[in-house]
Amino acid sequence: FPILHNLLFYSTGAIFEENAVRDDQIFQLAISDLSLSDDILQSEKITHSVKLIKPNNPFQAVQEACELMNQGILALVTSTGCAAASALQSLTDAMHIPHLFIQRNGDGAPRTACQLNPSPDGESYTLAARPPVRISDVLLTLVSELHWQKFIIFYESDYDIRGLQTFMDQASRLGLDVSLQRVDRNVSRVFTDLFNTMRTEELNRYRDTLRRAVLLMSPSGAQVFVHQVGCAIDSCFLEVSDADIMELVHSSLGRMTIIRQIFPLWRDTNVRCMRNNHRISSLLCDPQEGYLQSLEVSNLYLYDSVLMLANAFYRKLEDRKWHSMASLNCMRKSTKPWNGGWSMLDTIQKGRISGLTGLMDFRAEGSNSHVQFEILGTSYSETFGKDVKRLATWDSTRGLNGSLKENRIESGMHGVTLKIVTLLEEPFVMVAENILGQPKRYKGFSIDVLDALAKILGFKYDIYQVGDGKYGSALPNGSWNGMIGELIGKRADLAVSAITITPERESVVDFSKRYLDYSVGILMHKSEEKINIFSLLAPFDLAVWACIAAAIPVVGIMIFLLRRIQAVRCQNNTAGHPPPTVSTSLQSAIWIVYGAFVQQGSDSILGSVALRIVMGSWWLFTLIVCSSYTANLAAYLTVSRMDNAVRSFQDLSKQVDLVYGTVRDSAVYEYFRAKGTNPLEQDSTYAELWKVINKNNGFENSVSSPSEGIKKFDWNVCMHNPMALCVVHLNLLQGQSFSGRCRTPQEAKVRTVYKTMNT
Repeated sequence: FPILHNLLFYSTGAIFEENAVRDDQIFQLAISDLSLSDDILQSEKITHSVKLIKPNNPFQAVQEACELMNQGILALVTSTGCAAASALQSLTDAMHIPHLFIQRNGDGAPRTACQLNPSPDGESYTLAARPPVRISDVLLTLVSELHWQKFIIFYESDYDIRGLQTFMDQASRLGLDVSLQRVDRNVSRVFTDLFNTMRTEELNRYRDTLRRAVLLMSPSGAQVFVHQVGCAIDSCFLEVSDADIMELVHSSLGRMTIIRQIFPLWRDTNVRCMRNNHRISSLLCDPQEGYLQSLEVSNLYLYDSVLMLANAFYRKLEDRKWHSMASLNCMRKSTKPWNGGWSMLDTIQKGRISGLTGLMDFRAEGSNSHVQFEILGTSYSETFGKDVKRLATWDSTRGLNGSLKENRIESGMHGVTLKIVTLLEEPFVMVAENILGQPKRYKGFSIDVLDALAKILGFKYDIYQVGDGKYGSALPNGSWNGMIGELIGKRADLAVSAITITPERESVVDFSKRYLDYSVGILMHKSEEKINIFSLLAPFDLAVWACIAAAIPVVGIMIFLLRRIQAVRCQNNTAGHPPPTVSTSLQSAIWIVYGAFVQQGSDSILGSVALRIVMGSWWLFTLIVCSSYTANLAAYLTVSRMDNAVRSFQDLSKQVDLVYGTVRDSAVYEYFRAKGTNPLEQDSTYAELWKVINKNNGFENSVSSPSEGIKKFDWNVCMHNPMALCVVHLNLLQGQSFSGRCRTPQEAKVRTVYKTMNT
């Protein structure tokens, strides 16, 4: 007897945006795979109806959905933006139609979570096939692992900044300093406007923030950003769904870390395309296929959503709880919702499949919670140069799996000979005692550091002095001179000396970690102190001292005469009585006058009124003289200690007697140039200083080395504080700590050297 099978048709509706060409193709491919295979559905077939809408048009989305419901559908699959999804959620909740929603994000740009409206009765028929946005959790884990305390987030103009609200709140509770900056199409203009509105001090403080940046951009936008502004970035993060990572990494400067979502793949090629009870076309499951590489993440979740519906339909038939489709009219108020909607929704929520994106289920509050990210980072090796390797993974269950901390490199450069360029600068690099016929030897603090690195890493080096004797500055034609030019021109692998990190230099070469703060000082010749044993006589002129010296004997003679007269009168008036014993000698009178002058007291004077008037006048005279002397002496000693030494840049700019300068093309020279020529600088001090330093285009008051400046300007040189301290202490490191830093060409093999220095 022939067996007759009733062919069942499951009608499914789909709504996609017009610009999402891949969505329609993937949906058709998923339906075709299920129809050609009987792995899931044997005698059942899925029919479908696809509607295309304009992006961000919720009204059109509702119209098309109503038309699909009027035809009769078991479920609705949509891949739209948040506005259309919110409108479709309200409609499907009212009509009890299961709704599988896949959020789109164009061009692989990071997405923000859609804030869907909660259902009034608590029964939501919308299921989010794409996992919730977890970029905030991943970023917070990474910045905590890397111990970032201050960084900036650059985001594209299309990015919804509200998606970072949770991350910003958590970062604020942890005490992190996070800045936000929107980036338009013209990346250069963003930084030009930003830098033009900042003073130099603000730019210096902002520089460390720019070294640690997070990029929330599409791969194409990130490439443009890194190419134009990557010179200021030490590390950045990207969330990418599909991008040419190697091209992005090689176009960047410095270190880069990339975050992208990954999906598990079977190692065995025979079972790679098997997903439980269903075989997926090799066009989608084989990574070697170019078609798979061109898909967006939302396309993969769309394919798995169709698999989820097919499995739900199969289980409904097995359980014999099938509800036939119903034609629903959205326009009629009397229209009742589909009575089989809740049963179909419950079957979908209890199901679990393994598809292109891995596991998918809707047991976590109506959304698919399974998501995994891989964290890639740049690495450097002698063989491959700049490369990319996996540092760690992150998933929603275990969090971070791995470590982002780099291991210290103890070896790996054995047998390598590096070319080292240097510049003589005491006490960092100095010429040692050389033996005739032997290569020139060097010593100093920086050379000691270099020797220690060579011993740890096992490399050898040949060192030479830079030809033009300059640290390095940008020339008008875009090239560089000095040691920076040697590195850029690949004539040297490493530069070792006392050099300052500046944004301009940092844009073309890599520096080791800074271990001495940058500061500018003034080295001046201190006048010798003159010691004069007669300085106590300085408060009064010589004529005053002569008058005082003459007054003492004159007053003493007057007192002597008055006392002799008094003694004669006492003898005549006291006949028969012994007169009082009072010395009437000239020496005694002068001693009395001197004792009163130095305010040490004297013998009591018993005498006539005339004698008392003379002594009272003398006491008043000595009081005035001593008070004047004390005041003048204090003023003299104060003034003598107050020399005309310059104590600040303001004092230096106001004086006209001293001639001063600095080392040409040095960081100090560029510092005064930037400050002196900045039109936004309100203080005119640096403009006056730059006018003197740049006299005759810098050839008159600028020198090639600090030692030349000391001889030319008689010690009036603007230079780095460590250099000034070295000169002051006669080249002896008396408890003072000095240091320099190393520089390497960007993307050079010798990154191993300064990585070891930084550990």
